[in-house]
Amino acid sequence: MTDQYIWLFWATAFLLPWAALYVAFPRYRGVMWHASWATALFGLSEPLFVPEYWNPPTLFGLAQRTGFDLESLIFCFGIGGVGAVLYNALTGRDLVPMRGHERSLRLHRYHYFSLATPVVVFLALYFLPWNPIYPSIVALAAGALAAVLCRRDLAAKSLVGGLLFLGYYAAFVFGLEWAAPGYVERVWNLAALSGVTLLGVPVEELLFGFTFGLYWTGVYEHLTWTRAFSVSDAGTQEAAVRAPAFWKVLR
Repeated sequence: MTDQYIWLFWATAFLLPWAALYVAFPRYRGVMWHASWATALFGLSEPLFVPEYWNPPTLFGLAQRTGFDLESLIFCFGIGGVGAVLYNALTGRDLVPMRGHERSLRLHRYHYFSLATPVVVFLALYFLPWNPIYPSIVALAAGALAAVLCRRDLAAKSLVGGLLFLGYYAAFVFGLEWAAPGYVERVWNLAALSGVTLLGVPVEELLFGFTFGLYWTGVYEHLTWTRAFSVSDAGTQEAAVRAPAFWKVLR
């Protein structure tokens, strides 16, 4: 396979576990759709990273000519849906609406500020003289920390979710290097990074996977005023059906 199609193949591969989760866990389908479409929008940020972080050959040479590419939209869509439900799927949990008195707790006064933290931190750090992957990593970690400070119940879930997604993402990254030897070296701008690698993969890529999971594992709950409970809890499954849709909280 030529380098031009590797990024497309790799991005599309993330849709396979997405589809498996979608079929196997019908109760998570709404969350997956909402989370995936929201994350897909971040694919439009690709010009911030090409060629500073990497410069992958793409369909029609779009990344090299415009900075944008179709593969990034597919990639972001795939990781968003999985990142939002992976922890719940493995632990057998569903989302239920938070009670009114829980939503009125003092810490929740910072709800929207907490949700905006990753964007604010990224914009504040992006213009410093370093590679754009670093403000991305810091922004995701800061967003997870802000969420936990606002929602203490998300602390353990966020940490475990970050580790789970790191393992999931690492399998894809190491698989890429195994399937296309030398591709990482040819495409990633290693000279602009720390130089620390693991099995040929830059540590920054693994840190992105960890911090993305750290933040994205709980962001849907935080945004929609829901919390995760075991499906064995009384009334959980019935309540989960009534969990608010993604767009209903954007008011």
